[in-house]
Amino acid sequence: MKYRYICIIAIISLQSCDYFTIKKDNKHPVARVNNTYLYKEDFKNIFTENIVKQDSILIANNYINNWIKQQLLLSKAHLNLGNKTEEFEELVIKYRKDLFINSYKEAVVKQYLNTEITKKDIEQFYKENSQNFKLNEELVKLKYIKIDKEILNKKELIKLFNSTKKEDLDSLNSKELFLKSHHLNDSIWVKYSDLMLKIPVLNADDKKQLLKKGSFIQKEDSLSLYLVAIKQVLKRNEIAPESYITPTIKQMILHQRKLLLIRNIEETLIDDANKKQQFEIY
Repeated sequence: MKYRYICIIAIISLQSCDYFTIKKDNKHPVARVNNTYLYKEDFKNIFTENIVKQDSILIANNYINNWIKQQLLLSKAHLNLGNKTEEFEELVIKYRKDLFINSYKEAVVKQYLNTEITKKDIEQFYKENSQNFKLNEELVKLKYIKIDKEILNKKELIKLFNSTKKEDLDSLNSKELFLKSHHLNDSIWVKYSDLMLKIPVLNADDKKQLLKKGSFIQKEDSLSLYLVAIKQVLKRNEIAPESYITPTIKQMILHQRKLLLIRNIEETLIDDANKKQQFEIY
């Protein structure tokens, strides 16, 4: 079989100029598996415009080899699974019906689905479903910096980090080049697991202290100094804050609207067909 592949590829490479000229009047086979043939005409949709000769030969050879493997596997499948032919045919019919129906539904949803989600929509959904948004891990609001242990302005950076004044935080932000890593926006929620990944020097023993509102941790390794200040904490099984869960809420709202739209389409379709006496139940 390997020898057959090589022969086919060699023949095609030698005849590449004529090979890519599709003649609709005469069918010219380029490969065969048992009684099934692959023709030049079968290649008309696999090439893009302005494709270079070398690329077209490579694409064609790959296509032929894949076609041969597919036909051989199909032949073996028919031989060994012939008793399942009827079952497979039923599945194919079902798949074809589902493909048409689902494609139609997707087209209608794309055309008519209202994708605009307002802040009021989010607030209302959160209020009505907040009990479904319990946390499965801890969240924290924090700020942290990672700096070189031997940096010359280390004391200044630590002082700015520990300050609660906005101008000091702005000043620290302006010195970003001196920070190896940092997170200074303590108004957003962060997963505790993400914090542990971001600051590998932290360990399981630090968890109890980290999950305390207002806690401060200073740690170091051989090269760096880490400062972590926890502003707020939410524990596991507490209700997730709206700001944190907003992306999920948007997805859920769109999903609900999609289901409602499809149901309305189906009901309208049945009503119209019933009025026109397009179906009967015996």
